[in-house]
Amino acid sequence: MRSRYGLATVTQDDAANLAGSPPLPAWLVLDMSQAISGPYAARILADLGADVVRIEGPRTDVTEHFGVVRDGRSGMFAQMNAGKRSVAVDLSVPGAAKLVADLACRADVLIENFRPGVMDRLGLGYQQLSAVNPALIMLSVSGFGPDGADAQRRALAPVIHAESGLLARHAELDGRQPSDLPLALADTLSALHAVVALLAALHQRAVTGIGQHIDLSMLAAVAVSDDHAHALLDATGEEYSSRGTMWQAPGGPLLIAAPPKHAWAMLSRRGLVADPAPPGSDLPTKVRLRQQAIQDWMNGFTDRDCLLAELESAGIAWGEVRRSEDVFAGGAHSVPVPGSERRVAGLPYSFSGAQPSVRRPAPRRGQHNTEALVDWLGLDQPAIAALTRAGILLAD
Repeated sequence: MRSRYGLATVTQDDAANLAGSPPLPAWLVLDMSQAISGPYAARILADLGADVVRIEGPRTDVTEHFGVVRDGRSGMFAQMNAGKRSVAVDLSVPGAAKLVADLACRADVLIENFRPGVMDRLGLGYQQLSAVNPALIMLSVSGFGPDGADAQRRALAPVIHAESGLLARHAELDGRQPSDLPLALADTLSALHAVVALLAALHQRAVTGIGQHIDLSMLAAVAVSDDHAHALLDATGEEYSSRGTMWQAPGGPLLIAAPPKHAWAMLSRRGLVADPAPPGSDLPTKVRLRQQAIQDWMNGFTDRDCLLAELESAGIAWGEVRRSEDVFAGGAHSVPVPGSERRVAGLPYSFSGAQPSVRRPAPRRGQHNTEALVDWLGLDQPAIAALTRAGILLAD
């Protein structure tokens, strides 16, 4: 049965039978991206059910420099590319771009994060590809957008962290010199926004039958993901009240998800701390004495569990300062990779009526040259051998 939007509908019995299947159709996704922002978006789509073919060139991806090498791939590369197939193409060889264009003409989605203009020069720009495949949805990720003075700059995640104002604000709040983040936040935020945009475009295509080109700026992705953008846009100088504060407690540091004045209000309201500030004290004196009163109250506990119970009773959100490796201890939040000894971080959501999964390890370069070209293009063995002899395909 079809809905009035041309989308398939199923019965409850059909839905029950599909409960163990991936939630997305087996859309064909051509991943021409490098590093994290594009590859992670494609990895998410692969886990959700898409058939993702990664186009790899002769050069090493930057993620191959991070992590332990197993199955011929580094930890970070495996994290970003599990579940995909690899076709290795040397785009500098005449005829290589034609092969990629043929794949793009079969694809539902193409993801790339070359600098603006590169795909056009290769003959693989959106206008060129969509003329043959009007249903194609192409996602182009760049650091600063397709136009403007910064469009051609190299834009790895640390550059966007600095350019977005994130590092300066963090340093100002902490009263220290700026330093980079310990994770590629700009890349992962961009990847998540990319998936949202792609799913929206695929939904629209189901109605119209027509694809489109999506430009995604990493700088914009970080900027619009800032929950304090309202204060910056309103120029209010608003206090950063959503930031947690660290306190010393029995057994080690403890985070309270509120600034000291809010923690004071919640604790004093329940009579757990008394106001030590003399009547008529100025504001700095009140702040200093009340913060000390909170710290003294915490120090008065000999049992951490008793302290945590009191914080709970006061309605205060608290957090243990755990090490990252502890979060993944015992396999939590990670999934095994079929055919491999390694695990990768899994998707953070579970479905009641579907089952995302990693279907294969991150591929070796060119591992699926034959398999993918047969599946997508129907090429025979002599044609694939000819492409290899010509240097267009790189042998596994």
